[in-house]
Amino acid sequence: MNILSEIWTLLCEMSPYLLLGFLLAGLMHEFIPGKVYTKYLGEPSLKSVVLAALFGVPLPLCSCGVIPTAMGIRKEGASKGATISFLIATPQTGVDSIFATYSLMGLPFAIIRPVVALLTAVFGGALCNCFTPTPSGRGEKVSRNATVLEGNSTLCKDERCANAYAESPSTRRGFGVRLLSALSYAFDEMMEDIGKWLAIGLIVAGIITAAVPDSWFTIFHGNTLFSILFVLLFSIPMYLCATGSIPIALALMLKGLTPGAALVLLMAGPASNAASILVVGKVLGKRSMLIYLISIITGAVLFGFGIDYLLPREWFTAPVAHYAACHEAGIGMFSYLCTALLLVLMARALWPWRRHQHHHEAGLTTGIIYNVEGMNCNHCAANVEKAIAAVEGVEHVEVSLHDGTASISGSASESDILQAVESIGFRASKASE
Repeated sequence: MNILSEIWTLLCEMSPYLLLGFLLAGLMHEFIPGKVYTKYLGEPSLKSVVLAALFGVPLPLCSCGVIPTAMGIRKEGASKGATISFLIATPQTGVDSIFATYSLMGLPFAIIRPVVALLTAVFGGALCNCFTPTPSGRGEKVSRNATVLEGNSTLCKDERCANAYAESPSTRRGFGVRLLSALSYAFDEMMEDIGKWLAIGLIVAGIITAAVPDSWFTIFHGNTLFSILFVLLFSIPMYLCATGSIPIALALMLKGLTPGAALVLLMAGPASNAASILVVGKVLGKRSMLIYLISIITGAVLFGFGIDYLLPREWFTAPVAHYAACHEAGIGMFSYLCTALLLVLMARALWPWRRHQHHHEAGLTTGIIYNVEGMNCNHCAANVEKAIAAVEGVEHVEVSLHDGTASISGSASESDILQAVESIGFRASKASE
């Protein structure tokens, strides 16, 4: 029961800020055109690297969803340095995780987290520009893809695909419709993508806080080096989303982990995992992959030591102590209401009936079925759908995240479809008849 109590307390503390963060993320998604993120990223310059990091920091994309998005902006002409910068900055933080960080770990962590993400991303992007020089990104843009994108806005019979490639579909919709679309994205798609990982993070944090004896962490009390090595050991290869990592970092701090090591967990965990490392190496090359990893580890470790040795520790430990005090004092009614709403939204997004609903919807489409491996969120599925729709000869495509399939009709060749999917970091194969 102590574990359930810890999970409930963590959720109540986070829920008002999570709801606000999701709302802001939905508004950004709907009202900021995607072309804003690709227009200024083409030149292999420091300016494009900085802009890519600035664009990436507030975006609510996890380390799986950012891969196809980054590959998409790369295909649209972004330089390698800008792509690496975007890959590093985006999964480390986002508007939702910034608010959630403030709710549990206080204002200093909420400020430092995006700042570190920004600086680490600029460092990695600049390194990439220095050691993997390429011509201008805009010059690398494949004209055939641009022609296909333009043509598919009329070829594609499915309204969603057509809207995805129209130049400015949002300008033809009213404010009310766009607001509803923003809410749908925030509390449906994002909740479905992040809800599972948030739940896992809360459960892990509850177990650490309630069931793991303090004596297990004696070696980490005030020891920055051991704490950082411990965090790096499991955070680099594992999948930790930016929001789900917050309760785990808090629980480990309550057990004696230093603030600097907690920052390493918050930065290195969401920024990388085994799958994303392999995809970056395959799509951008081994040298870019090494720069990507070195930048994440170096940035997280340096700033981790900086927090522990250069800044007052009370800035970071006081909010944790305040959380413990609030735990004893109880939770307000507003937090209870927000928690109830958040649980309803999470249940709606994750309930098994939605899987059957998606399966039924996917079954309405007839065509050749391809299996797609590696999709973990709606961003992944949307990017796969866009990549396939851009292939010459594709008339209709519908991707099912839950089934891991793409249903395609038209005259496109199998090799072109497989290449389009692989170009954004996924694997595809024609389903057996």
